[in-house]
Amino acid sequence: MELLIKGSIELNKMFMALQRTASGLRHDFGEVENLQQSLRGARDFVRKASARIEESILSDLLLVRPSAGLLTPNVSRNGDGRDEFILSLSGATNFVRGNPHFAISLALRSGEETKIALVYSPIDERLYYAELGRGAYVFSAYHSARIKVSNLSELSDLTVAYNVSDNREKVGDVRCTGCPALDLAWVAAGKFDAFISDPLDYAEIAAGELLVREAGGKVSMSVDLVASNAKIEF
Repeated sequence: MELLIKGSIELNKMFMALQRTASGLRHDFGEVENLQQSLRGARDFVRKASARIEESILSDLLLVRPSAGLLTPNVSRNGDGRDEFILSLSGATNFVRGNPHFAISLALRSGEETKIALVYSPIDERLYYAELGRGAYVFSAYHSARIKVSNLSELSDLTVAYNVSDNREKVGDVRCTGCPALDLAWVAAGKFDAFISDPLDYAEIAAGELLVREAGGKVSMSVDLVASNAKIEF
């Protein structure tokens, strides 16, 4: 097959599956913008759209690894016990409100390690991706390049994304975007210096975790999820 992006054939097949699914999501996004007078109706519509993502992409992914399992926030399907695709629509609350800041997060795990990670923003068609041991990259119609975390360490210089429910003191120039998958991708790309969050469904962060690590950053998941450029401690 002709490779669309730098990387393995499996990575490219996963990207093709994402692109096919994203085309339907872009149509759904146009529809949800027309439902803004009824927030409940918009939420119901997005729930159904999220379910369609899982259905539409599953058949494509099974062509990549036919015996793999599947994990999403709503579905868990057993596979061969070795390989597993992890899929999530991140930023669904933004989608509900007609806000284009949302993404599909897709990872392939094998033998307890994430091997391939993709975070794809359907509206601006920008892909962040990584393969274990091969670095992290960004790809769009106009730009393709390797990405690295930032080098900033002074607290006054930092831009930090938060997804927390308490009133803790925050540091740096604070951002709250509502899309954890893109927050992690932006830490990997040096757009944010760190991302601090309450615990999240692993399906939403599996791809972003590998992106940050392959871009030279650090991710810890204890009380909070903390992803950073590894130059600062929280």
